[in-house]
Amino acid sequence: MSTQARRAAVLGSPVAHSLSPVLHRAAYRALGLSGWRYDAIECDEAALPGLVDGLGPEWVGLSVTMPGKRAALARADERTERAVAVDAANTLVRLPDGRWQADCTDIDGVTGALISAGWAGPRSGAALVLGAGATASAVVAGLAELELRNVQVMVRKPARAAGLVAVAKRFGLEVEVVAWDPALPGVGGVDLVVSTVPGGAADPCAPAAARAPFVLDVVYHPWPTPMAKAVESVGGRLATGLDMLLHQAFGQVEQFTGRPAPREVMASALAGVR
Repeated sequence: MSTQARRAAVLGSPVAHSLSPVLHRAAYRALGLSGWRYDAIECDEAALPGLVDGLGPEWVGLSVTMPGKRAALARADERTERAVAVDAANTLVRLPDGRWQADCTDIDGVTGALISAGWAGPRSGAALVLGAGATASAVVAGLAELELRNVQVMVRKPARAAGLVAVAKRFGLEVEVVAWDPALPGVGGVDLVVSTVPGGAADPCAPAAARAPFVLDVVYHPWPTPMAKAVESVGGRLATGLDMLLHQAFGQVEQFTGRPAPREVMASALAGVR
């Protein structure tokens, strides 16, 4: 049992809906870290650097959700290779010398969510990704780990996808940017559809997405999303944003505490609020 006071938190805007506190608090209890505290802090990308600079030595780590993932990478003193490669960080870890290291456990979240939902490997080797933000960058890195080789990126403003295209190419993926079309014209030729856009934005795409062999919808609030309902109504394979949240949190807990994550305890805690 450790009663030494330590603090961690999730930063985001909005952040009140975040379930990261549920996962981390359950993990700390299971690990006997009774002096540890984990909070949710409203913080946008502009405020993130100043907030991090003002944290005391009791702070061990930060989970970072939208819209601060690129700001977190920029603020870090050190960066893991994969965080640099995806140009985003969802994790800031306090190093022994007081500096901050950025990582991207979102990649683990993508692969873990798909595998736990029954992903058996690529067929065509192609995926359709909706959106081109920081989460989409982690998605394409995860898809590369799962041996997909081609990705089609659907966005409303193709010029904004340049960063994601660069990330995909770093991971050896062939990438094509297409204009937003809720009918998802290419859905018949892909193994997987991944929606990384905010809640509600992908709702018109739900009927078409349900035709894909596998779907990952990263939104988990409110749940279930129309896309999740559409997939489940036809008996399709679905990986959820809750699955992704759980699997990305394992790595954060381990980096914050230096101990193996109590995975079953964390999964049970999340299941209790679904």
